[in-house]
This record gives sequence, structure tokens and C-alpha cells, in this order.
Amino acid sequence: MILLTFNIINNKSDFKDHYRINDDEITKITVDNVSSILRILETNNILATFFIEVSIVDALQPLIKKIISKGHEISIYNANSNAKEIEKAKKSIEDFTEKIIRGIRQKDVTLSVNELKQMEFSYISNIENANILFPLKRLQRSTEIIEENGVSIIPESISPYSQIPYNDFVFQMVPLKFYQNMVTETLKNEDFILIYLNSWQFTDFEKFRFRIPFYRKYTSGRTMSDKLESFLKWLNENELACARVKDFVF
Repeated sequence: MILLTFNIINNKSDFKDHYRINDDEITKITVDNVSSILRILETNNILATFFIEVSIVDALQPLIKKIISKGHEISIYNANSNAKEIEKAKKSIEDFTEKIIRGIRQKDVTLSVNELKQMEFSYISNIENANILFPLKRLQRSTEIIEENGVSIIPESISPYSQIPYNDFVFQMVPLKFYQNMVTETLKNEDFILIYLNSWQFTDFEKFRFRIPFYRKYTSGRTMSDKLESFLKWLNENELACARVKDFVF
């Protein structure tokens, strides 16, 4: 089973030279990127899970409603928020969508399982930093879902042979054929593969001059959209099933 997930995070960033855009323009870039992702998912009849950063939940209400209307799952992304802020964002989404939010993803700042359980999260999907050194590291960790105090802990997936993780950086950088081989080999040993991408990877960085590492521009924008389209088409051609995280875990 493929668990395809997307992080929608706050795109506030440094800009090159004297280039500046305001918050509304940044939000529009996010909406446009996610709309492109949604079109690709719909074309290939695939459902996914979208993790929305706490700080931009209110600004993205119409987009969140659109994501849910397409049948996808909404979960929370905690970048650097405290428990009160997370609980407020979760309740806000549940109020205006009338849907229960089951999942949360964390990276640099993490709350304990007990704290998240008290907020009635059912699963946690924590991730590590992904950068240019990742392909040079051999990662050793469990890839099995575990239960802790009634909460499912979902680890990042790793290719069992290359030991390369299925993070946003790897999808963007490695050749598609190599990535497809990773998926094929992993599913011979594992029940699922958790893949995550970031909506900002679909930004046209020639047009919008964010200050990002040079290697992050590679296969971004339209090229990233085309790569995702080709990957999803390959999944369907090989009859590899996809599911929302909540459907697989529960």
C-alpha cells in the first residue's frame, strides 16, 4: 500500500536581492500549487493525506474545504507550535469542515504522545530533516507502525536495500526509474510505503525568487508536477494501491 502525503507549510522565506511579495501573494502560490496537485490526483483517481501547518489553517480555509471535497484527508502539521495553538487549529478545522482530524505530523518541535492523545489525535507521523546529505546516509530504524498509549506511531519509510528514505528531497532529486525500483523492492518486504512531498516544491522558482538551496530548484515547479503525474500513472499501470493514512491505519 502507498500512503501518499503532502505537507502544506508556511512559505514565508528570505527573498533574493530586493524581491518581495506579501502574505496574500504567498498564500496564492500555495493555493495554486495545491490545486495543481489536486488535479493530478483526480486525473489518476488517487486519494492522499494533506498535512496543514498550524499557523496557516485560518488563511487556507477555502483550500482545506476544497481538499476535503475531493475526498482527501486533512491532518495537522506542527512546525513550531505549542499545544494550545495546535488544539485551536484542530478545533477550527473540525468546526468549519465538520470532519474529525485524526493525524498530526511533526519535525523539529515535537509534543509527547500523551499530550497529543489528550487532544484526541489517533496517529502521529513524525519526519526528519531532508537535505542534500540524505542519500549519503545509511539509516537504520524500524519501519513498523507501533501503538503507544492508544496512538499509532507511523515511521518514515526506507528502502530496505539502499536505506534511502521516501522523503520530499529524494523524490525530487533521484531519477524516476530509480525511485520506481525503490518502491517495487520495498513492497516485497513491507506492507506500506509512506511518501511525503511539500507543496512548495511545485513552485516556479524562476518566477518567484525565494532564497532556497540551489539543489532545491532542481525538478521543481512544472517539472515536479510532471514527475508526480508520471509516478502516479506508473502506480496505476502496476496496480499498486494508494490510501489515505487514516484508512490504512484504522
